[in-house]
Amino acid sequence: QVQLVESGGGLVQAGGSLRLSCAASGRTFSSAAMGWFRQAPGKEREFVATINWSGGTTRYADSVKGRCAISRDNAKNTVYLEMNSLKPEDTAVYYCAAGRYGSSSNRDSLYDYWGQGTQVTVSS
Repeated sequence: QVQLVESGGGLVQAGGSLRLSCAASGRTFSSAAMGWFRQAPGKEREFVATINWSGGTTRYADSVKGRCAISRDNAKNTVYLEMNSLKPEDTAVYYCAAGRYGSSSNRDSLYDYWGQGTQVTVSS
């Protein structure tokens, strides 16, 4: 079992930055890929970023590429999402997820554990 708790969301002006954190409990964290997904009101959940078990491979959605950076600290059982140059369209609830395997993936069906989400609101 893995439990995930996100933090770091909030209200920020367009062009600003936020750093989301996801603290994980459970002994499988260091062997699992981790991902960030988001869901805006009235929209389906979408992939944002993923990182493999070692942190050596990352992937991003085109919508955030160049503006976001995912990283992990396996010693602290924590994964991060640094978001810069935020836009109003980045407004959503951001979810952290732990993957079934060690390889990174943008498919939410390959993630078995999800956090409760943290709200990010970007004002124009």
